Formats: sequence, structure tokens, C-alpha cells
Amino acid sequence: MRHPSRLLLVVGAVLALLAAGCAAGPGDRERPAPGTGPTAGGPPSGTPRAPWRPAPGTAWQWQLSGRLDPAVDVPVYDIDGFDHPASAVADLHRRGRRVICYLSTGAWEDFRPDAARFPASVLGKGNGWEGERWLDIRRTDVLEPLMAARLDMCRAKGFDAVEPDNMDGYANDTGFPLTAGDQLRYNRLVARLAHARGMSVALKNDLDQIPELVGDFDFAVNEQCAQYDECDALRPFLDAGKAVLHVEYELPTREFCPSARRTGMSSMLKEYDLGVWRRPC
Repeated sequence: MRHPSRLLLVVGAVLALLAAGCAAGPGDRERPAPGTGPTAGGPPSGTPRAPWRPAPGTAWQWQLSGRLDPAVDVPVYDIDGFDHPASAVADLHRRGRRVICYLSTGAWEDFRPDAARFPASVLGKGNGWEGERWLDIRRTDVLEPLMAARLDMCRAKGFDAVEPDNMDGYANDTGFPLTAGDQLRYNRLVARLAHARGMSVALKNDLDQIPELVGDFDFAVNEQCAQYDECDALRPFLDAGKAVLHVEYELPTREFCPSARRTGMSSMLKEYDLGVWRRPC
């Protein structure tokens, strides 16, 4: 889902090596994961590279619909992992961008090429988007290999990071008796799978579990925390020197940009379709 569920109640492996050695663009404010850093010649063959991590205040573009416009002058792009080939990621890298792979990890989508691999037993209620249903995240025996394959795709295409979506099923009417503990275990599994592939990973929304998960995730992606007066919940990420990539859809920029600039959030106004248009703070 591309905004909080409360509003819904309305291919390549060579390019992965290219991405790993790609130099950061002039405005790309990044920091290595704690205890890691660049080493001469890069990591040994078969060793995951140290994940890139965006710093607070890093400007970004989030485009999940329409023809990809690679010319927005920002250091970070967040694009759909299935919809874009390795060549699109490589082009963004040549332009000095880091690229985040958008995936749905908590909901099934009938339009994805791997949709038939999900057994009916793990499909729950609709999540408010056409063709999408919540997943039974307790079934890691089924979901772990499916999500690992999706993350392998992101790595093969050369993505630097992952934005896993629908990471708060336990707080929604999924059709399964999911608990907060189930969600913590699943979210940490997704984070481990991304890190094992040398990619950083974002915590998408799931505000109530930030205190438990901030150490497992490299940055946050949030929708509409200003509209719902929830931005303080994201403070643990900022305090840890981790970016909060934030969008609003309905508020004018004057109502959230002053606070965003003050706290170091990477905020912008977007339309719900998450096309090219953006109005950054």
C-alpha cells in the first residue's frame, strides 16, 4: 500500500557489481553502516558489501507510477523493483543517484510475475488496493523463500536499498490473528534478508514498533505523519543518524516543511499516484 491503511478505508548480476562500485553523486550524503567502511578493492568475492545508508535530510524522489523521469536533481530515487529493469537502475547510478527497490512484502499482488507462487493459504483479506491481499506473515516457511527471491531480484538489478511495504499487517484487519510479536519477527526477517544481500532496508510506516525496530533498519519511509500528528514517533531514527524519507499528500508544504527542516526529515509533497510530480521542502 502506498499510504497508511486508514486512508484505504477509501532483470543483470553484472550491473549489481557496477552498482556496488558506483561513486556517490556530489549531493549524496551517505554513511557506512556502523563498524564498516570502504576497503581497497571492495569486499571479497561472495561477501555482502557494506550497505549504503542515507543520512537525515537527504533529498529524494519517490516514483511508483508513470514513465520514469531520471532527471530529478536528487541523490536518492525510490522506484518499483518489478517495473524497472537493471538498465534503469544503472542509468540512475550513472547520474549519481542511489536507488531504492520498492517491494510489497506484507501483501500479495495479483499483477506480479511471481503471484502464482503464493499458496491460497497465506492470502488474507484485501488491503484496500485492487488486486492486493494481506499475507499471513506467521507462515515464514512459505514467505521467506519467496521474499528472498524478490530481494535477489533487487540485488541482481543493482539496487542499493529496499523499501518493503505493508509492514504493519498486525494493526489491520488481515483475516489472520496476527500479533505485534508476529510482526516484529517478520519485519526483522525481511531486514536480515536485505542485509545478507548487501542492501540497506527501510522500515515503512509501522510507527508503534519503531522503538523495537530502529536498530534493525537503516532508515524509515513514512507517509502522512504530519497530517496525523505522528512525526515525533520517528525521532528514534533521526536520533540514530538515520534518514526519515517522508511524504504528505494533503497538507500544504507550509504546514509541515518548517518542522521537517528543523528536525532533519527528508520531506516533500506528492500526489497519491506517486508519479513524477513532487514539491520538496
